[in-house]
Amino acid sequence: MENRGKVNLLELEKMLEQAGGTAPLISEAKAQGLGLFIRSLVGLDREAAVQAFGEWLQGSTATPNQIEFIELIIQELTQNGSMDPARLFESPYKDISAQGPLGIFPPTQVTRIVGVLKEIQERAAA
Repeated sequence: MENRGKVNLLELEKMLEQAGGTAPLISEAKAQGLGLFIRSLVGLDREAAVQAFGEWLQGSTATPNQIEFIELIIQELTQNGSMDPARLFESPYKDISAQGPLGIFPPTQVTRIVGVLKEIQERAAA
């Protein structure tokens, strides 16, 4: 299985070179791994992202700030394919609350949000 991943990455490197890919782009593909690199190019299907965060969007218990926060996460996942949980404490997330998610959600929910982001990233890397 490990050799198969190496072959796929070598094939991807050749395809990128043939398409005029730059050395930095090829290095990025090697560093990220095939799954994460491809996901970074094509993003994550919006419906999949919405489904992953559905518990925060369904029902009437979420506040407008919580909904806006989750929508920002979904937007970033749709564009970039995955998201480092540390981003939750950067702009635009800190624009909603200076404390990032901890100013909007209880700590247990922040832990669950981080878990969902890690799971999405792990699936892409597999």
